[in-house]
Amino acid sequence: MNLLRKLNCLFHYYPKSAPFSSLISSFTTHQLTLTTFPPDPQIILTTLCSNGQLKEALIEMAARGLEMKFESYDMLLNACIKKRAFREGQRVHAHLIKTRYLPPVYLRNRLIIFYSKCDRLREARNVLDEMPEKNVVSWTAMISAYSQRGFATEALDLFLEMLRSVTEPNEFTFATVLSSCTGTFGFELGRQIHSLIIKRTLDTHIFVGSSLLDMYAKAGRIHEAREVFESLPERDVVSCTAIISGYAQLGLDAEALELFRRLNLEGMSSNYVTYASVLTALSGLAALDLGKQVHNHVLRCKLPFYVVLQNSLIDMYSKCGNLIYSRRIFDNMPERTVISWNAMLVGYSKHGMGREVVELYKLMRNENKIKPDSVTLLGVLSGCSHGGMENVGLEIFEEMVNGKDGVEPDIEHYGCAVDLLGRAGRVEEAFEFIKKMPFEPTASLWGSLLGACRVHSNIDIGEFVGRRLLEIEPENAGNYVILSNLYASTGRWEDVRMVRDLMFKKAVKKEPGRSWIELDQTLHSFHASDRSHPRREEVFAKMKELSIKFKEAGYVPDLSCVLHDVDEEQKEKTLLGHSEKLALTFGLISTSDRAPLRVIKNLRICVDCHNFAKFVSKIYMREVYLRDRNRFHHISMGVCSCGDYW
Repeated sequence: MNLLRKLNCLFHYYPKSAPFSSLISSFTTHQLTLTTFPPDPQIILTTLCSNGQLKEALIEMAARGLEMKFESYDMLLNACIKKRAFREGQRVHAHLIKTRYLPPVYLRNRLIIFYSKCDRLREARNVLDEMPEKNVVSWTAMISAYSQRGFATEALDLFLEMLRSVTEPNEFTFATVLSSCTGTFGFELGRQIHSLIIKRTLDTHIFVGSSLLDMYAKAGRIHEAREVFESLPERDVVSCTAIISGYAQLGLDAEALELFRRLNLEGMSSNYVTYASVLTALSGLAALDLGKQVHNHVLRCKLPFYVVLQNSLIDMYSKCGNLIYSRRIFDNMPERTVISWNAMLVGYSKHGMGREVVELYKLMRNENKIKPDSVTLLGVLSGCSHGGMENVGLEIFEEMVNGKDGVEPDIEHYGCAVDLLGRAGRVEEAFEFIKKMPFEPTASLWGSLLGACRVHSNIDIGEFVGRRLLEIEPENAGNYVILSNLYASTGRWEDVRMVRDLMFKKAVKKEPGRSWIELDQTLHSFHASDRSHPRREEVFAKMKELSIKFKEAGYVPDLSCVLHDVDEEQKEKTLLGHSEKLALTFGLISTSDRAPLRVIKNLRICVDCHNFAKFVSKIYMREVYLRDRNRFHHISMGVCSCGDYW
């Protein structure tokens, strides 16, 4: 073999990373002798770690023993953090201890981060407590670990300990600890931290500002959150999303939408979390056309369809009354979480589609990929109740009590069981069930039974339950209405007057009713006897026309829905001023023939407005979608999906 061929073979034999200059050649007349230095150990370790060969890298670490240095430990720990390799990282930590290597603060911080990433907070805290010297990264890493995993008390306690130390918190420390300032105590501490932030002139920092406004928004202090937001010298997608989400989570949907529009015009960049928050607001407003517009915008922007965004779309379409779109998104999801299943189940439930609820629940069980949780079972039981499938619902509740799905029933599940029994006409059984259940009955639970007593005319139990409710919730006007109507149904007018006198004596006021209807991507809002709408004269003129027309068709105003002690003519006039009637009437004069009408109400719809909507549907051949506080009412040809029980 000639010299050139020998050199070529050796060049390809040795690793590409070995420098060619390390080859020392000595020549004789007929022979080539080559000598090479051993490969650099650091290069070997680098190669193994970058290839994810942690097992081999640990063997190399053990072989090197005391020769291991800072760079090698750092490389190994980073590889363990990346792969969340707990056992391997423990061996690196053990090697540090056995070789009596004294790691600098940086390496100890990496150990805290490693254990935190592996959800081993006790080990992470041990590393922190044993550190002879700590810097701001040490404290912040541990506070962040507690905060991200919901250990708010531990995070706040550690922050206070940090303040007593010689280490000063920085902007990242403040941004991290503010996320743990929840609850009454946490919020008060958060306000004190805000004062500290102002003293250190960190309140204009984008990370700190975003955390501050998020803290105030989650505490329901949206005005303080808005002040923080407006004072930020610059805003990013995180701060913009936080304030929009704050409005949406508090039910201030119109304000959230208006702010999104403003920030969009100012050039705000949006991510999938921003759109999820906007969709939450649109769900609250039942703004279907605007929801479709946002959905199209997301598709045009080619945003990644994260599960949280798809879940928001399912929720938005179901709350806007379009379950076909909801199911289409659900069926096309490559990955579903329990929230995805719950959103679809609750959507069917709110629409009274009991059969679809049960079928979807069976599909979830058969797939056996996602385990049902408490919300899942609540949606199923509620769907059976709203969908007239009382026996099926009671069977599922019995299975739940027996531990079939591994979900222990709580007070809300027992409330659904009471509702199921009540809807089936088994009022006495429901009453006995409440007495024996392992929870103290809530006002909501008694209210469900009182509704059943009204429908099935059970005066004896209804009177007991009604008086019990007046003790628990003396400020709830709805309880007075139902009890009064219960007495009126049997001609006990003296008791009717007593209940109404008691209501006026205690100065009980009903929450003002408001209704919304969306037309041409504009939301029109109405409240009782509203005179503020630009087309109010047309609305009231049409209302009078409808009243006459419907009476000729058999409509009889239900005057029991009016509690005021006035004559019947005035009561009828009051009924005509209800917000949902105004919204429906406006929809009739503003849309083409046979176009569906979609109205949302902030309270439970009253019996008279429900009857009125049925006549609108029957006489004008309209599909009417009414969403109240409890459920959807889909009215077609004068027949409602609720079966007149809600």
